[in-house]
Amino acid sequence: MALYKEWVTEIKGYNQNIRLAILANIFTQIGFGIFMVIYNFYIRELGFNEQINGQVISMTSLATAIALVPAGIFSDRLGRKKAMLYGVIATGGVLILRGVVEAQSLLLIAAFATGLATALFQVSGIPWLAENSKAEQRVHLFSIHFAVMTGANVIGNLGGGILTDLFSLFTSELNSIRFTLLIGSIIFLIGFVPVTRFKEKPSKREVKREKRAINLKSFFVKNKNMKIIFLFAFAQLLIGVGAGLVIPYLNLYFADRFYASNSAIGLIISMGQAATAVAMVIGPVVVRRFGEVKAVVILQLSSLPFLLLTAYTENLWLAAIGFLFRQALMNAGNPIQMSLMMSKVGDSMKGLANSVNQMVFNLGWAFMGPVSTGIVIKYGAYWGYALVFTITASLYLIGSIYFYLVFKNYNKTNSAPITAKSV
Repeated sequence: MALYKEWVTEIKGYNQNIRLAILANIFTQIGFGIFMVIYNFYIRELGFNEQINGQVISMTSLATAIALVPAGIFSDRLGRKKAMLYGVIATGGVLILRGVVEAQSLLLIAAFATGLATALFQVSGIPWLAENSKAEQRVHLFSIHFAVMTGANVIGNLGGGILTDLFSLFTSELNSIRFTLLIGSIIFLIGFVPVTRFKEKPSKREVKREKRAINLKSFFVKNKNMKIIFLFAFAQLLIGVGAGLVIPYLNLYFADRFYASNSAIGLIISMGQAATAVAMVIGPVVVRRFGEVKAVVILQLSSLPFLLLTAYTENLWLAAIGFLFRQALMNAGNPIQMSLMMSKVGDSMKGLANSVNQMVFNLGWAFMGPVSTGIVIKYGAYWGYALVFTITASLYLIGSIYFYLVFKNYNKTNSAPITAKSV
């Protein structure tokens, strides 16, 4: 009851900009959840092999990685609202295109365009929330942000599987997938409506423009924020490489190893997202007891046994249970990391800090996509997935140890309040 009152009090303290951002997040993530849970099957239904699936995911992640830093600079200079508005509209349009094109070259081009477009709104969300909240609100706020995002993905994942199976009763498998993709794209596009109602503060923007008038050499050599940004970035790179081996292919894993239906896969993945949402909500409780850094490390390390269970089991239900707990525990630390990073970086560099961290994470996905699919093709549905899951567990372990050793003395209470930012 006390926990419930705590969250209610926090939510009531959020301004209109934050509430609109959460609403936009709901639409975009439902649409994205529908699209992403089914799109791998669309490529397969077109007659392409797993290598093409890997290339598509790599192209998207590579484009995002390339675009994130420019997008972060654009967001810092011209405003979060413009960046998010352009990003949502462009991404929605490209998703619609991806749902109808069939040529391999067009699939890859559209995937690359998706990565470029998503960078604009991905990089602006966290800084927007940080700039519209107080430092003491951010752990709870980022937990709510990620929980809502995850919950919306639950609805999307579940809806994507159900819609595809429903449409398949009346039309071909290819068309049923295509209709579902288009529905997801349209729902995603609706997310631009709340963004149009954002209200930025021009006075603050002008101050930030003055702060950005800085010599480039001085920026990289003297600015203490850059050290923190790169320390966080390396931690994200380790996790991103591990995640890139398995996360994009979880739907194929359940289909290939257990011959699960689209509805079953959508249900399992949506349950994993729901478990993550719950874990994110209790994250602040873990932070209060152990501190930000230890909370992140404890949650990440706790996920590893479940990741290995998923890797080696031959039982669908055990695989689902392993997936649920891994998903929840590993991702529960994300808002805590973001809050910690935001508490270390000044307002004028929040967009850049967020973009660098997302860039290196996406580089992991970009480079590991072909590696993962190549291993599965070579070793088969059991040993192939077992191997890539084991490699991921090793990288997560290294990343967690690195994070603890580097940031164990980085407590928010020790940082300058003006330069607060988390990752």
